[in-house]
Amino acid sequence: EQLREAKVEGARILLEPAARNSAPAIAAAALLLRQADPESVLWLLAADHAIADVPALHRALEGAVAAARAGRIVTFGMRPDKAETGYGYIETGADLPGLPRVHAVARFIEKPDAPTAERFVAGGRHLWNSGMFVATAATLLDELSRYAPEVVQAVERAMAAAKRDLDFVRLGEAEFTAAPAISIDYAVMEKTERAAVVPASIGWSDIG
Repeated sequence: EQLREAKVEGARILLEPAARNSAPAIAAAALLLRQADPESVLWLLAADHAIADVPALHRALEGAVAAARAGRIVTFGMRPDKAETGYGYIETGADLPGLPRVHAVARFIEKPDAPTAERFVAGGRHLWNSGMFVATAATLLDELSRYAPEVVQAVERAMAAAKRDLDFVRLGEAEFTAAPAISIDYAVMEKTERAAVVPASIGWSDIG
């Protein structure tokens, strides 16, 4: 109903029969889009983001999409305005050639203690990990197949068993439930050499 109110037509809504964390959900979306175009770009995000500066968001997305088309999995790193211990951090690496405002990811860091967070903010090289990602279907499936093949195999079976009902794609229950419950962070992002980050100031809040 909300999609209709927003004048979005032709949406396909994938329904998970069980919660298996983010990696299987992302694999399902990538498999669905790969059927039409492997170079489809996905913007992956949870429902609990508030974004106040929409033009700044669009600028960040432009950089992220360019990097995604170059084979990267891009996250948005939020510029910290305080030493927050409730978020993970991203240490920015080198600028990526030909991709303005996009950096390699030097490393992902779990939620720090207060002194470490203070040091990160003072140093200027660390960003909050927003948990938003931009990548093509092909890149996501390549990296999931490399680092979490059991996720892709289970979700492929769930897609093959899916039932379609109006706007909904209902994944096969037994097949999807067999997928490992693992986040995209642990399954791919902490292992891939394709990780990139766009530093962003978009008036972001993680409502959750």
